[in-house]
Amino acid sequence: MSDLLIRRRDGTSVRLDSREVARLADTLRGTLLTADAPTYDAVRAVWNGMIDRRPAVIVRCLDADDVAHAVRFAARHDLLVAVRGGGHNIGGLALADDALLIDLAAMRGVQVDPARRTARVEPGATLADFDAAAQVYGLATPLGINSTTGVAGLTLGGGYGWLSRAYGLTVDNLHRAEVVTADGARVTASADENSELFWALRGGGGNFGVVTAFTYDLHPVGPEVTAGLIVHPFDDAAALLRRYRAAVADAPDALTAWVVLRRAPPLPFLAEAVHGQPVIVIATCWCGAAADAARALAPLRAIGTPHADAVGPMPYVNFQALFDPLLVPGARNYWKTHDFLTLDDGLIDAVVAAARTLPGPQCEIFLAHVGGAVSRLPADATAYAGRAAQFVMNVHGRWDASTDDTGFIAWARGVYEATAPWAAAGSAYVNFLTADEQDRVRSAYGANYDRLAAIKARYDPTNRFRVNQNILPVPAPAGPNAPLGTPRAGVRTPPRS
Repeated sequence: MSDLLIRRRDGTSVRLDSREVARLADTLRGTLLTADAPTYDAVRAVWNGMIDRRPAVIVRCLDADDVAHAVRFAARHDLLVAVRGGGHNIGGLALADDALLIDLAAMRGVQVDPARRTARVEPGATLADFDAAAQVYGLATPLGINSTTGVAGLTLGGGYGWLSRAYGLTVDNLHRAEVVTADGARVTASADENSELFWALRGGGGNFGVVTAFTYDLHPVGPEVTAGLIVHPFDDAAALLRRYRAAVADAPDALTAWVVLRRAPPLPFLAEAVHGQPVIVIATCWCGAAADAARALAPLRAIGTPHADAVGPMPYVNFQALFDPLLVPGARNYWKTHDFLTLDDGLIDAVVAAARTLPGPQCEIFLAHVGGAVSRLPADATAYAGRAAQFVMNVHGRWDASTDDTGFIAWARGVYEATAPWAAAGSAYVNFLTADEQDRVRSAYGANYDRLAAIKARYDPTNRFRVNQNILPVPAPAGPNAPLGTPRAGVRTPPRS
């Protein structure tokens, strides 16, 4: 191994003696890769094909001790650190050029305790890993909509899923986290231990440390739910969306119905003549009693005459993977997002107009109906602040050729601007923010931002964990009038590195 040129936290570079790097490798149960390793390119690849970043060194961790060794090494040499879980982040924030990458992808263990209804999940696990283990016992927690998504990044940003109206966000079901902090210490965060850190982890992203295990509360769901797709023609789309708005206004919490505007993929239950045509898709999941499904779904089924209604009993794990074929890794992706309090008529008209200009067959606009249990907690219950939002929009630009980048990105930004007048006070789901939206981070967290900045100052005062939707460390004022960001008794303060 030759000497290694690697990036420092301040952006300068340092050349590390190969013996130093070899000593790090010798401490690991996992492996250490540099650019000359035959597997380097495969390991650094992430879901979004637009991202092509080259870490100086990749530490492929097998356990929390490996993570701690890597963090201490980075602190000792003042290195820039990136952390990768499932590698699904839209902005590619699992990677940074010339950095030390802490790769958690091999840490995929899931341990379910059916008696306590909990699951301990390692940070490299995907939704498919989690669901395969939990559904053996007919248990689940709200956790995304695409089975290849990584559990860690999804959770740390808040976490929506088909079960969120019934059981809240993923972070609302997080019971405990095991964390390696910026000085390499291993701590536990929960409501009773390091509670301010626990509050921050529930929506504050990867700003506060490397989570090496998540423990979730589980709920009885499945193994079968009533779910599937209702596909409508795009004709009279605005009227259809207004009827959808009325149908979900009084929906029970166990019913989720999201709308997708796109060109029809070649689904087996659609007539071939519909393939490639503009459609409105209602993706719905009923997680309540099977006997009540027909009544709950009736308002959705009454809003128009669809091309096809493919909703019925199916395994929950199958529904979680339903969109996987449309979201395979390697395509180029650029997203834009807004939160909305309501689907105003003007907003509906703007979305329909945008859908008429879809630049490619993989592009879509989806509107996720949330509310329910998500909105019943106050905005400061967790770091995630967008509790008031009833609908979350994702403008999903997706294409294959780099020569199309300019046009597809411009389309997504145009939809974002056209729908901005109806956005909900600046709140946004940070997992949908792209890498060029750092200016939206403060508004995304709203009144919770200052508390997060103070907790960041306690746990990562030098901002070592900055390859994320970054929250800058700002110490809280001392004294009896200090804000909630001041850690409570029992919260340890790591030394400066």
